[in-house]
Amino acid sequence: MFKLTENNTNVRTEMIAGLTTFLTMVYIVVVNPIILADAGVPFDQVFTATIIATIIGTLWMALSANYPIAIAPGMGLNAYFAYSVVGANENISYTTAFSAVFVAGIIFILLSLTPFRKKLIEAIPNNLKHGITAGIGLFIAFIGLRLTGIVTADPTNLVALGDLSSPPVVLAIFGLAATLVLMTMNIPGALFIGMIITGIIAFFTGQLEFKDGFVSLPSLPEGIIIANPFTAFGDVITHGLYTVVFSFLMVTIFDTTGTMIGVAQQAGLMRGNELPKARTALLADSAATTVGAMFGTSPTSAYIESSAGVAAGGRTGLTTVTVSILFGLTLFFSPLIGAVSGISAITAPALIIVGSLMMGSIAEINWKELDEAFPAFLVVLTMPLTSSIATGIALGFISYPLMKIAKGKWKEVHLFVYIFAILFFIQLVFIGGH
Repeated sequence: MFKLTENNTNVRTEMIAGLTTFLTMVYIVVVNPIILADAGVPFDQVFTATIIATIIGTLWMALSANYPIAIAPGMGLNAYFAYSVVGANENISYTTAFSAVFVAGIIFILLSLTPFRKKLIEAIPNNLKHGITAGIGLFIAFIGLRLTGIVTADPTNLVALGDLSSPPVVLAIFGLAATLVLMTMNIPGALFIGMIITGIIAFFTGQLEFKDGFVSLPSLPEGIIIANPFTAFGDVITHGLYTVVFSFLMVTIFDTTGTMIGVAQQAGLMRGNELPKARTALLADSAATTVGAMFGTSPTSAYIESSAGVAAGGRTGLTTVTVSILFGLTLFFSPLIGAVSGISAITAPALIIVGSLMMGSIAEINWKELDEAFPAFLVVLTMPLTSSIATGIALGFISYPLMKIAKGKWKEVHLFVYIFAILFFIQLVFIGGH
């Protein structure tokens, strides 16, 4: 079924690769509930929904595309959901925001079944894509610094250095340093191991307590959040969440496509410039996003951490079947994960480090051409400063064609970009950005 011989691999290698991928990305079951808790979503709901979405997307990828690429709720997209969509708008509940995620998932499924997705990706300027990734990285790193108390609010300068002598901040700095050392040494699962080390220290210093034990049966306190598709579409129309849906869609498409191509190249799965079974692979992500929204989590994405499993020899879907099984087992450790997630010092260093990795995209921006560089710079700058990924994307899309027109290069801009620029301008000026 997995064509192990054809792919020069075996069961043992694939299972070790699956364990490696799992260890590098399991931090999401801790971090995702923390971020979405700021939007008011119950911990157990997000914890269970995160694992359900991960298993569905990853198993789909394994069984239909036979790729060693895992799917899980995306970093950055969860921050956008919590802080830009729900946190910045009093009239938008997390239930309404999940409607937007559901609609984005449905649209993503439809786009994955048509050639339009490929045209859309080709239409968006590369420098804007890199700017979006880098901007999200800077945004979530800032959230991590704020959650740990390393930076705090300041009435004069907006932000200032926190109290570096307080026990939570000391623990966070230690956790960050320990994790960075592990990553520098190329130890698989460094983010997760860093959390364990920090958690042990937190336990012995009295900052971490396990009041509810370690194991329990899975639960969904809110049940199925999005049960009626028509209600979801109605919520989007009623609250005018078109920009939100578009932002979820854009980031997911860029992120997933880029990650899939990167991991597939590493695994030797590319055929020239084409990724075989790309449509099936993208359907895995879009289906996981849609189902994840129904249960209560932000959009999913292909995980670049899958490259760790590929480096360990993973070449087929057996790697990702292993990942799915291991995520399934974590369903029964909600009290343990819940206790750990309550200590920002344990989890926020992962945000800072993942943010720094995403910032690597800034090196790909063409800084020598102002008409290419400035729109990307505007995206990177405004995402953290406005606490809104959508605003950053909007300003990038508006400024890009304007600068191209000023330079006499208006023909180089795809029609889609002009359409998006007009829609974003209307949204920001006349409707109000989310």
